[in-house]
Amino acid sequence: MEPFYKTLKRELIQGAKFITPEQARKEAFKYIDLCYNIKRMHSSLDYLSSIEYEKAYSS
Repeated sequence: MEPFYKTLKRELIQGAKFITPEQARKEAFKYIDLCYNIKRMHSSLDYLSSIEYEKAYSS
């Protein structure tokens, strides 16, 4: 989890100005759904994105 939090802080939170906790929560979920899970390569998935991994290894 620590690498994820480091990435989240570096790519989303650092320098951001959130007005409410709800706004911060929505932006975090949007980042996770649209960027981190789909586009970012993951070392545990042979350096593929989640989508690429699913395509490559699904039957």
